[in-house]
Amino acid sequence: MKNKSKASNNEKLFFSKTLQYLDSYLPRQLGRSAETVRSYRDSLSGFRKYLYDEKNISIAKFTFQDCTRDLLLEYCAYLKEHGNSAATCNVRLAAIKTYVQYVSDDDISLQSIALQISKVPGMKIPKREKKLITNEGLAAILAQPKETKIGIRDKTIMVLLYDSAVRVSELTGLRINDVDFKTLSIHIHGKGNKERSVAITEKTAAHLKRYMSIYHSDRSRQDDYLFYTVIKGKVGSISTSTVERILQKYADEARNECPDIPEHVYPHLFRAERATHLYRDGVDSIMISKILGHSSIETTKIYALPSIEQMREAMNKVDMPADAAEKPLWEGDEDEMARLCGLK
Repeated sequence: MKNKSKASNNEKLFFSKTLQYLDSYLPRQLGRSAETVRSYRDSLSGFRKYLYDEKNISIAKFTFQDCTRDLLLEYCAYLKEHGNSAATCNVRLAAIKTYVQYVSDDDISLQSIALQISKVPGMKIPKREKKLITNEGLAAILAQPKETKIGIRDKTIMVLLYDSAVRVSELTGLRINDVDFKTLSIHIHGKGNKERSVAITEKTAAHLKRYMSIYHSDRSRQDDYLFYTVIKGKVGSISTSTVERILQKYADEARNECPDIPEHVYPHLFRAERATHLYRDGVDSIMISKILGHSSIETTKIYALPSIEQMREAMNKVDMPADAAEKPLWEGDEDEMARLCGLK
């Protein structure tokens, strides 16, 4: 009976389920990526270190009942004071909320705690003005590449980035057989192993045909990378950093004739510009969401804001009480206990 009671008390310790949550539930049952799991692990580990270093609370003593609204608000304030952005603070808080919700789904006695924690507000993220590229700026950038082999490659990359609105990682992953000239489309292998097809214009197709006639001979295999580099005789996909350098290079050159081009031009800016233009041209938001490969239409709506601002300008010219501290049920080194919980 005593052992059963001890096991029950152990299950009330806040970090008692983190190992199962991080190593089994997230990757195997929910299919979350390794990057997502790493983010959750870092968030929960950071919370654990805060409790020990700042509050002097051991992993062997901290219970779910101890995780109160006031404590989480103090933790967020601590993160902010130590140089973390509001967005980072919200990510850390969200990881704690989802973990507690996961545990409460199997333990009804913790659902009231999970409810209280779910109501802890995140930090307000100040809206930043989006610096997009004007039509004139985009045209100036695309006009910079010279009629050389490298110039033709660079221009094709930029034209395809804009026209298809793909992510840079999706562009670098394209292979020859992902291009379909009959249907004027490209097949995208997107985030989370999600696939989609995106239409391209005839002009973009013409750029691709010209590029492929130079860079891919009849002997090229259909699964060869569409855009590639050769380093020490080894062929691999073009890197995202190379694509970023290409865009920045031509943006810097074009700024002489078009000063309003942003100082920092990067692949996602082309994607955002294309999405904004689609909204401006009246394309349905659901269709834009499919083009961009967004799982939620709410994510897509952020690109509607710049066009709305432009149109307007044109027209106007109960806190949970903490239980009494209990005796530690685990014994050992603090860092070692953290590792046993799958934390850092």
